[in-house]
Amino acid sequence: MTDVRQLSSLCDELGVRSGGTLLVHASLGGTGLRDTDVRDALLGALGPHGTLVVPTFTPENSDTSRAYRALTEGMDEREKAAFRAGMPPYEPDVTPCPTMGVLAECVRTTPGAVRSAHPQTSLAGLGPRAAELLSHHDPTCHLGERSPLARLYAAGAQVLLLRVGFEVCSALHLAEYRMTPVPPTRTYRCVVEERGNWTSYEDLALNDGDFASIGALLPRDLLSERAFSGKTAVLFAMRDVVDAATVRMSGYRYEMT
Repeated sequence: MTDVRQLSSLCDELGVRSGGTLLVHASLGGTGLRDTDVRDALLGALGPHGTLVVPTFTPENSDTSRAYRALTEGMDEREKAAFRAGMPPYEPDVTPCPTMGVLAECVRTTPGAVRSAHPQTSLAGLGPRAAELLSHHDPTCHLGERSPLARLYAAGAQVLLLRVGFEVCSALHLAEYRMTPVPPTRTYRCVVEERGNWTSYEDLALNDGDFASIGALLPRDLLSERAFSGKTAVLFAMRDVVDAATVRMSGYRYEMT
């Protein structure tokens, strides 16, 4: 059983900056830690002037997502149409993020939390800079220059992967938008405003299939790593890793294929 004090010590050892901004991906299963205790420990490490941010993605809100395909697998077209008609719209204040883990849901539902407006790839935050960083999320831009990720990058945010790997590291999506050549686009669809009201938009064809490989190619001196409750915790400066990943990803996906 992991003690929450060990998490506070971990934050110190990794180098979480007091007063900074921290984007966290976490898996708490098997730690024995309550989500509220983890939230409070992270906020404690950041101090009163720090801001905690988590991804609160809702792929269930789209009929062009892998989540939708999984949920409707085996259905005929009539059943799929009925399923789509019953899909609730995205509402920042109430729509849950069941695939993002208990910490993300905990932060999202904490009084005073701010959540961005994108119907599929929102982020939520607590702290004095949350509103500044998470507002004005362009609904046609998942995780690029008109999203909170670009503002987190500009703000010098750190990223903590707590017992998860780079395969879920949303910061790498910003590197996708900055690749050379620019990846192709695709059409996305989400239900918004009211049940049955859908919006379509073109955005980058996001691909996280090689994020673990990209993470393995990063210079190790960019990463601070420690063991925590049987798995690895990694902390890094978002700007350094996104810059390195942009170069690595361009070569990995194009020159090396």
